[in-house]
Amino acid sequence: RFDRQIVVDKPDVRGREKILEVHAKNKPLGSDVDLVRIAKLTSGMTGADLMNLMNEAALLTARRNKDSIGMSEVNESLERLMAGLERKNRVLTEETRRTIAYHESGHALVGHLLEHADPVHKITIVPRTSGALGFTMQAEEDEHYLTTREEYKQRLAVLCGGRAAEELIFGQMTSGAASDIEKATKIARAMVTQLGMSERFGMVALGESRDRYLGGVNEITCSEGTARDIDTEVQALVEEGHQTALQTLRDNRFKLHEIAHYLQKKETITGEEFMRILKQDDGFAPTLPRQT
Repeated sequence: RFDRQIVVDKPDVRGREKILEVHAKNKPLGSDVDLVRIAKLTSGMTGADLMNLMNEAALLTARRNKDSIGMSEVNESLERLMAGLERKNRVLTEETRRTIAYHESGHALVGHLLEHADPVHKITIVPRTSGALGFTMQAEEDEHYLTTREEYKQRLAVLCGGRAAEELIFGQMTSGAASDIEKATKIARAMVTQLGMSERFGMVALGESRDRYLGGVNEITCSEGTARDIDTEVQALVEEGHQTALQTLRDNRFKLHEIAHYLQKKETITGEEFMRILKQDDGFAPTLPRQT
């Protein structure tokens, strides 16, 4: 029997920065490499993940016959770890590319416009070996130790942003939102059963964690009738996020068109390009007649 248990948690942003410094010590880094920025982009990664990130960046640099690791190699290595290799040989129809562009633009636009969202770092519609046809990457400005109910509700809205864009522009749904739906459902269920964030059930734990140290899931511990009520509450939370996303995109439809069209042309846009589109005049907005 062990007298002492030591839980080794994943490193926070400061810890990730220090770990990156260790793994970058014997590697030639370019002047544009910002370890603080990389630490913010790698939320949830372990020390082993960060080691793999820097080693992959070094390998990419060697393949490109460069003398030092640049931020482009680090960013590409991060994307490989998160979503797999690019599959540029996968041929997509123009209609599919257009749908994906609006889907990812919906995520990015809702994520940017809501109060508690993290800044957009990159949007791409290049398919990946993981099966993803595109993704939107956001960078955390600060480490989140506590999350409010409103912040969780806005996360639900961001996850619903892709499907909302499809409905708004094309009037139909695709299978591209499957992963978003799964993540949104998990968040909403945790809000109801674990976090006491349901107005209907209040501060009541409706489940308990099994095998916490082995990554176990939360098991429902209530009657069948209450379980049905939980499902109804989870559905209502996700639908509220869905409606928030739809309304946000309706109010900013012209920016959605601009971002999606730009994304179709370039396939990948940076956070800086995304912000530049948001700040410029609406190219898709109708010109109003001059008053005389």
